[in-house]
Amino acid sequence: MDTAPQSTRPRTGRHPVVVPLGDLDAGDLALAGGKAANLGELIGAGFPVPDGFCVTTDAYAELAEAAGLADLLDDPAADLARTARERILAAPVPASVAEAVAAAYAELGESVPVAVRSSATAEDLPFASFAGQQDTYLDVVGTDAVLDAVHRCWASLWTDRAVVYRARNGVDSATTRLAVVVQRMVDAAVAGVMFTANPVTGRRTETVVDAAPGLGEAVVSGSVDPDHVVLDSTTGAVLERRPGGGREACLTDGQLRELVRLGARVQEHYGRPQDTEWAIDAAGTLWLTQARPVTTLFPVPQGGAGDGGLRVWFCASLAQGLTRPLTPMGISVFQVVGGSVQRLAGLPPADPVAGSPRVRAAAGRLFFDVTTIVRSTAGRAIFPRLLDVMEARSAVVLRELFDDPRLSLVHRSWLPVVRRLARVAARYGVPLQVVQALVRPAAARRRVDRVGARLRARRLPGDEAPAAERYDAVLGLLGDAMPAVAPRVLPPAAAGFAAWGLAGKLLGDAARPGELGTVLRGLPHNVTTEMDLGLWRLATAVRADEPSAAAVRGGTPADLAERYRSGALPAVLQRGLRVFLARYGIRAVAEIDVGVPRWAEDPAHLLGVLGNYLRLDDPDRAPDVVFARSVAEAEDVVATLTARARLRGRARGAVVGLALDRTRQLAGLRELPKYDLVLVLDRVRTLLTSIGADLASDGVLARADDVFFLSLAEVRDALDDGRPLRDVVTERRRSHEREMARRHVPRVLLSDGTEPEAVSAGPAVAEGALVGTAASAGTMTGRARVVLEPTGAHLEPGEVLVAPSTDPGWTPLFLTAGGLVMEMGGANSHGAVVAREYGIPAVVGVPGATSRLATGQEVTVDGTRGVVTAGAAPD
Repeated sequence: MDTAPQSTRPRTGRHPVVVPLGDLDAGDLALAGGKAANLGELIGAGFPVPDGFCVTTDAYAELAEAAGLADLLDDPAADLARTARERILAAPVPASVAEAVAAAYAELGESVPVAVRSSATAEDLPFASFAGQQDTYLDVVGTDAVLDAVHRCWASLWTDRAVVYRARNGVDSATTRLAVVVQRMVDAAVAGVMFTANPVTGRRTETVVDAAPGLGEAVVSGSVDPDHVVLDSTTGAVLERRPGGGREACLTDGQLRELVRLGARVQEHYGRPQDTEWAIDAAGTLWLTQARPVTTLFPVPQGGAGDGGLRVWFCASLAQGLTRPLTPMGISVFQVVGGSVQRLAGLPPADPVAGSPRVRAAAGRLFFDVTTIVRSTAGRAIFPRLLDVMEARSAVVLRELFDDPRLSLVHRSWLPVVRRLARVAARYGVPLQVVQALVRPAAARRRVDRVGARLRARRLPGDEAPAAERYDAVLGLLGDAMPAVAPRVLPPAAAGFAAWGLAGKLLGDAARPGELGTVLRGLPHNVTTEMDLGLWRLATAVRADEPSAAAVRGGTPADLAERYRSGALPAVLQRGLRVFLARYGIRAVAEIDVGVPRWAEDPAHLLGVLGNYLRLDDPDRAPDVVFARSVAEAEDVVATLTARARLRGRARGAVVGLALDRTRQLAGLRELPKYDLVLVLDRVRTLLTSIGADLASDGVLARADDVFFLSLAEVRDALDDGRPLRDVVTERRRSHEREMARRHVPRVLLSDGTEPEAVSAGPAVAEGALVGTAASAGTMTGRARVVLEPTGAHLEPGEVLVAPSTDPGWTPLFLTAGGLVMEMGGANSHGAVVAREYGIPAVVGVPGATSRLATGQEVTVDGTRGVVTAGAAPD
């Protein structure tokens, strides 16, 4: 197959409104828009791109001024999209623009067919392609027809879909302009699209080609059934081929290999996978008609520990119930903690500031390199079992990797793992803690409470101390206090769940479905449950005080928070909120991220939840009543199960009764390690904020909280050299905001880009049902309320909360929810435990729940079988 020559047309000087494509490059985004700038870049790099010219954004600006768009953008009451289109189409094309376009078109040849394509400044960007948002016109012939198509392309900047898409991606329509590409048509025998990475599985080692006879626009628009071919990006070998439309394949193997080579060159030029459009003419010449970044691929974490082979990355963010991105400092903190844990486990020490190479970020999410775990006998036995109760779907995905020959067993001996665990257990007296907890549970609870008390009492340098001293205090908290929390606090809770498991084994089929789960309802000594009920008690006090109730009902959460900070709320509300925050103000939504403000800093979320609580009028649904009912149900089941076990033997009955009693006394402590970790993070945040204030006063940062968009290593360097970092922070804030909109985050990711969950068949789903993990027994039917972000969420009493995941910052919403459906989690994940304690039927680990269910849709949650059924979607 021939490769088209680069254009030999001499480059001319730039016209104010028309520029030859060959005179453009990637730096001309503002002048030519994304599509034209990319085409110019490709021409300059020697790629086979059809000849043409660009009607620049200056031409659009002339027309927009004549159409009075500036006045329209200033009018908040205007129907922006429709009115802007009408004004642009009503305004004549400026004479100077028409003359320049006519002259440039004449240079292409007499009556030559051209493609007229929109090229917006917000288009083909690294974070959003904006593909198909503006119009394209093909086989346009003649000067008048070209001018008409250019005019209609300008108007298409203001289609409803384009305006909505820009808003969703945080792009200001007022600053967006449109250029237009006029390009010689390729008389295509076959055409289509090519991705230089597999957009479905994420594999960077595969190239995907969709092709059909004729123009490529039919493939892009989806109006034909194309040939679909997956190829090895290195060899060009066909891995998968699906002919389209029952016809013969429209590309030969030789043409496919040539396409793969072209795609590899384009990807190498841009340094990242590309979504390209191409065409082959009747003479067999291959033309490249477009290239843009593939924006849907999840980025692969860089680095890791090992030999450089295939790595397995596990998303720790999702395991902690967090779908949103962490701040750069939030990532850095866990890298340092990871290094400390590594040292604690007797592994090679990590850099005390850079942290562990096994902890990395991608798209602002936290990933752990679990390759060694996957390739070891002990890891395969232990890690998925832990995930079974925390994040069950991740366990399924990991187990499917065990058959991959690239991840075969390497570490077969249990001895190194046993030695490390024994070292940690001996250092913190874990066996003794477990025995003490089972024998004297009250004493065990007092001991773990002292851990938190010591963390609160730990002396730290104040704002008057040198910044370097405060920085060292941060490293001290992350290096010794935080890694020690779990081995000092978790054993009693683990003993409680072990007792629960023992009871289940002794009971066998004597325990009916859902009964053992009921034992975990209304657990005492759960710090998160105590927090939620404390907030309900505050709501009860507010309801009884008319000025406070009127303030909550009549003000926005943000305004109420500002009044709280100034001490201007009604006395009952002001005092009650102050008392609540003194105990729980260290918490927040996404609280594992040290960069997120705590509730003590901004209580707006809590004030919004109080407003939800005041709408709860049914006394039987009052959270304290529901919780008390859950306690009674659990105690009744304990008595029933103990009696059944006694029928099989007095000793068995005694052991089951003791085990279930210890479950009730100890299992509620499972939330305490997380609470104490958040307590450490709160102290770290206070120190970093004070360091940020110093850096802001020195001009390094614009404001104190900018410090959370740096890493710990960068803070250290800034303290040493005082180099301004304002531009760095600005760009990272923008990137963070863009990532907030990302919905899809893989549970597991391979270093070649593969998302194993996308490759696997996924869990079996019955007709019309969503299947997940049974988390809290019971069945209820109600209206769904899909909530992606809890701050400011409105949840009517009795609605089914449908969420991507939850952490303790979400749980105040549970008090009025009738049921819970989560995309993430396992039977003992945070959301599952809290749902059980409130007696809310819950199903977790339901793939795609927030996109497959809609707010207002009637759903039935069967928390005993782990099934969610949905009625018709609302209009």
